[in-house]
Amino acid sequence: MPTPHTPSSRAFLFAAIALLSLSGCKRNHHAQMSLKSMSSLHPQATFTVKGHPDWMAIAPDAVWVTSSAANIVSQLRASDNRNGATIAVDRPCSGLAVGFGSLWIPSCGQHTLVRADLNTGTVQATIPVGPASSEGGITAGAGSIWIMTSASGLLSRIDPASNTVVATITTPSGSFCPLFADGFVWLTSTEHNALIKIDPSTNQVVSEILVGKNPRFLTYGADSIWTLNQGDGTITRVSTRTGQRLADIAANIPGAGGEISFGFGSVWATVMKKPITRSDASRSAITSQWTGDGGDSIRTALGSVWLTSYKDGKIWRLSPNPL
Repeated sequence: MPTPHTPSSRAFLFAAIALLSLSGCKRNHHAQMSLKSMSSLHPQATFTVKGHPDWMAIAPDAVWVTSSAANIVSQLRASDNRNGATIAVDRPCSGLAVGFGSLWIPSCGQHTLVRADLNTGTVQATIPVGPASSEGGITAGAGSIWIMTSASGLLSRIDPASNTVVATITTPSGSFCPLFADGFVWLTSTEHNALIKIDPSTNQVVSEILVGKNPRFLTYGADSIWTLNQGDGTITRVSTRTGQRLADIAANIPGAGGEISFGFGSVWATVMKKPITRSDASRSAITSQWTGDGGDSIRTALGSVWLTSYKDGKIWRLSPNPL
């Protein structure tokens, strides 16, 4: 386990990073965009699941979605737009990850990590390590599964060959939502308004980059990490190559919940009442925003945008072109 940063060293580090990152940061407050109503959309397909569909993960030929209210994880087949296998999990939460031929499902009910076959949904293993919170997150990369297991900042690294924790990494408190990208594991520290970079070759934090207020969810694309900042409703773009804070996009979507995804040359964010906000990655600017019912989880894959309607128990499959 690495030595934790002291408060004084972290404060000095954040101050130095702030001066460097803000000097090159572009703020987009007045980007032109179109405001549209969700009622005008015509989905390619609509799936219905029990309870409240929430977290999604993309498999080669399907989308998997959790429903903690119904204690299930459901498969949505992309080939025929039909519901597929269902996995019984006690309060699935805190994300889903696809990797090593399996679907990895954090359970808030049992405080465990469930491993299931990606095709059949058959449970392969139950690992006695649980998520830090219902919005704690999980990712696959560098030959491992990574999951936050404590709000104090503990990140667990799991070997899929043995289904055991092989390392526990100390990160800043209030860190969540690990994401593997460009050879590193990235976390958001909601408490410290920072993006955390971890080197899997050493299991050490290598940098902490200031972003918007209370970042939570994040995505990767166009050589950048994009954070959805719940405190001020902005989206921050950070270069994975230089660590520079490139842009703050005024998306005007503050509040709890939500999610963010990258695809089709754009960044897609969702929150309740504003289910879709699309930003052009080449300009770091919002191009369209959709208001109305739906929202809370979004993914881009298999030629479509996948959006949950949490309250209505539906998942919409949408063409990205009219969005």
